[in-house]
Amino acid sequence: MANAKDIILTQEGVEQLNKEYRHLIDVERPAVIEALQNARAMGDLSENADYDAARNKQAEIEGRINEIEAILANAKVVSDTGKSKTINISNTVTFLDLSTNEEVTVKIVSSIESDPISDPNNIKISNVCALGEALIGHKVGEEITVKAVHPYKIKVISFK
Repeated sequence: MANAKDIILTQEGVEQLNKEYRHLIDVERPAVIEALQNARAMGDLSENADYDAARNKQAEIEGRINEIEAILANAKVVSDTGKSKTINISNTVTFLDLSTNEEVTVKIVSSIESDPISDPNNIKISNVCALGEALIGHKVGEEITVKAVHPYKIKVISFK
């Protein structure tokens, strides 16, 4: 398995980063270059707010492009063969929160990919958050204590 310094990604995470990278290269970068050219055409650059804004946007885009390139160059891709008997990164896990009796389904991903709030129907939690760490290595039917600020117990219902 990967060591602590490796960047861990699921295959889905790699695909998302590649999609974002292509968008930045093919759409965002050309748009900011055009905005810079238009701002230069206005004349004096020393007091040109459009030029300053375009330069800032260009720096932001180039920074993100470099960041994605570095992530992809150093990433260890975790693949789920579906044969594991214990929960690991890239698994979708359904568990019962024993304190609320609520059934919850989450996907365990890397910290780079995690997005626990944007889509309530597709919760992606980090493998290094309290819940992710608690789930990894466990099996269906096991009761686990999640060591969060306010610890709570869960029971694993299923994972795939």
